[in-house]
Amino acid sequence: MRPEEPIAIRLEDYRPPDWLVDTVHLDIDLHPTEARVIATLKMRPNPDADGARAIVLDGDELKLSRITLDGKTLDPRAYVATPERLTIPRPPSGPITLEIETLLNPSTNTQLMGLYQSNGIYCTQCEAEGFRRITYFPDRPDVMAVYTTRIEADKAAAPILLANGNMTESGDIDNGRHFAVWHDPFPKPSYLFAMVGGDLAFIEDTFRTMSGRDVALKIYVEHGKAHLCDYAMDSLKRSMRWDEEVFGREYDLDIFMIVAVADFNMGAMENKGLNIFNDKYVLASPETATDADYASIEAIVAHEYFHNWTGNRITCRDWFQLCLKEGLTVFRDQEFSADQRSAALERIGDVRNLRAIQFTEDSGPLAHPVRPSMYREINNFYTPTIYEKGAEIIRMLRVMIGREDFRRGMDLYFDRHDGDAATIEQFIACFAEASKRDLTHFSQWYSQAGTPHVAAEGQWNAEAKTYRLDLVQNTLPTPGQPSKEPQVIPLAVALFDEQGRAMKTDEHLIVLDRASQSVEFRNIKSRPVLSINREFSAPIVLRTNATEEDTQVLAAHDTDSFNRWQAIQTLAMKWLVAHVRGAEANTAAPLLDALKNVLADRKLAPAFVAQALAMPTEGDIAGEIAKNVDPDAIFRARKALRGTLSEELRASLQAAYDTYAASRGPFNPDAKSAGERALKNAALDLLAANGDAKAIALAARQFADADNMTDRMAALAALMPHDIPEREQAFKALYDRFENDPLVIDKWLTMQAMVPEAATFDRIKALTEHKAFSFKNPNRVRALIGAFAGNPSQFNRPDGAGYRYLTETAVAIDPQNPQLAARLMGAFKTWRRLEPGRAAAAEAALKAVAKAPNLSRDLADIVGRALAAP
Repeated sequence: MRPEEPIAIRLEDYRPPDWLVDTVHLDIDLHPTEARVIATLKMRPNPDADGARAIVLDGDELKLSRITLDGKTLDPRAYVATPERLTIPRPPSGPITLEIETLLNPSTNTQLMGLYQSNGIYCTQCEAEGFRRITYFPDRPDVMAVYTTRIEADKAAAPILLANGNMTESGDIDNGRHFAVWHDPFPKPSYLFAMVGGDLAFIEDTFRTMSGRDVALKIYVEHGKAHLCDYAMDSLKRSMRWDEEVFGREYDLDIFMIVAVADFNMGAMENKGLNIFNDKYVLASPETATDADYASIEAIVAHEYFHNWTGNRITCRDWFQLCLKEGLTVFRDQEFSADQRSAALERIGDVRNLRAIQFTEDSGPLAHPVRPSMYREINNFYTPTIYEKGAEIIRMLRVMIGREDFRRGMDLYFDRHDGDAATIEQFIACFAEASKRDLTHFSQWYSQAGTPHVAAEGQWNAEAKTYRLDLVQNTLPTPGQPSKEPQVIPLAVALFDEQGRAMKTDEHLIVLDRASQSVEFRNIKSRPVLSINREFSAPIVLRTNATEEDTQVLAAHDTDSFNRWQAIQTLAMKWLVAHVRGAEANTAAPLLDALKNVLADRKLAPAFVAQALAMPTEGDIAGEIAKNVDPDAIFRARKALRGTLSEELRASLQAAYDTYAASRGPFNPDAKSAGERALKNAALDLLAANGDAKAIALAARQFADADNMTDRMAALAALMPHDIPEREQAFKALYDRFENDPLVIDKWLTMQAMVPEAATFDRIKALTEHKAFSFKNPNRVRALIGAFAGNPSQFNRPDGAGYRYLTETAVAIDPQNPQLAARLMGAFKTWRRLEPGRAAAAEAALKAVAKAPNLSRDLADIVGRALAAP
């Protein structure tokens, strides 16, 4: 039997809710197989709504036990209840009190949405539409209510009982049970509801706000893991202070809590006052966490905390406005990380990520606008476009109107819309008013999908001493949008002479808002070298008429760190693409010269040098080629380039390695120490690229002697591409030492899934039978199967076996966890750009999924969009 086609939800069909909910009182009696929820809803007709006044409440696999209206049992003929909906066709005309009792089975809730158990801990996940798995409710963001939650449980099994807001009452009751009551005074939508019950350890601290209030801070984890929470707590306190200083936002409750659980579909969730995290983004020690893990913990703790204002106090009117909270909050966490670490390095890292995941999404069958006009399954729109591209739009807005007007616009937004479920139009209107600018055209970034391509051609007129810059923009068709309008693109520009000296003391901002336009610079006495899109001022694909010599000048002298790094990437990409296309006589000399200069420049931060040494990824190269992509040819070209760098830069790489290996002291996760480790390990990675015996021995020794996970994993990464005994010995040693640490086992699984050799496919299948792996845990699945899907040469096997394996795995997971299954299928977002043989195999695998019976809405939606005509 085929499931019914998911219903298309359209932005143009939005209408206000017929009924509003003023207060929600939840009485939750926890039990592993028969939890009882009594929801008391004080409701009233919405004066802004039109049409029918029937009460229609959402459900999902619910079992109704009883229902009363204004204290009286409702006649069964007066309502219709199904697992998916509760309808009261003819309710009273005025305010009512509705009491609904439902029964749940948390122990069998493998979807990890609604109320479920994770290692014996009761927890909830309600975004986007999980609250309807707890009780019948108008489960939409624009229904905001004040919640009071009473939780009751066996005290021995769940001594900790938490919910949103402040605790108002607690105590013991009969039969070894106890209760706690939590009240959240701030109206919120149902997706921000949270509850936790279990036997948990915790660490605690306090934070004094800018107005002098003391806020209790607590992080709850499984027993035996409390000592791993210190960095998360430190990150939280720094986030709270930063939000006060930079955005003027003070925390509003008496307590802020984080709970870390092992089974979680997402990274973390910003429930008001009670954030629930995947434990990989809370737990850290030098022994088990890498520098990248520490940076992620810092950023994600900040992100979820910043949601208190951009997402909670001001939420989104409907799910089409999702970027209003997510894109804005990503921008805020990026700014926080830039201030805590390095603005230049944060920008490079953010753009690397944007290009790797969002640009590829924009160029494939899953492309969609930052604010989509239609969706069938909202879970599938928690995408890089919503998050990362949404953040880039905010950044462009600040570039265009300036930092002062941007801050005024943010202040106005907070003042005007506190307590609202807002829209993109309302958000942009605040900045238009603050800056006194018409931002109507700029707002098109939210409605038009695709990455703009900009061609920039400069012509110097020696006689007139002018430099004319001709700009042309074009955006390729995307699903549902065959033709595109010009975007508003802010381009930060500077000019240098051929010796790398700045020709103008100021940076220019050019706003390209037409299909083509020209800008003329005067009194330019010598041929200039153009530095454009500085700090990546706009998320575009840029092409210029710069010569290779121009690029070398920028690689050596550009005062903008991002564009200096970009110039090095451009030199590398030119070599790589030429080799993929068979131009093997192409020389790497310009790139080698640039990297020698960077390695010799002692004024550069080690972290920047490490980024410069990291060559474009296989995904980057595929994106540059764009059509008829052969992953094997790309792998060979990149391997050849790394081998060339290994040979030609060996002395400089060895010197860099020795310098920072010798300076090793006690581990510190701060930016300076992390940058030094990054350069040391980037040098080791290139030294070992050719399998040189001395370098392999050096990597094996570093693995054995490492006193921190960063150096240990870097050494394993250097060994990983080579089929040698040292690699297998390191894999075994890592498992033997950390077999009881799930987060390290995730690393162990991922590294094996990324081995670039044919035997990896069989290795993956064998590892699914390993006792350390479980298809029921999203982290394990992402670590192994998800990582394999990110192994370009092996997932894209010419025989199509990688595609079939992933799709078969997704179909098998789908009945248990539809979100996880659908997200695995994101690996097919670029299948159309593959060479014909692989593209045909990928299409066949997708079509096999489409024919499978009883697909979830999540999986059916992703597959349908992936197969839709381009």
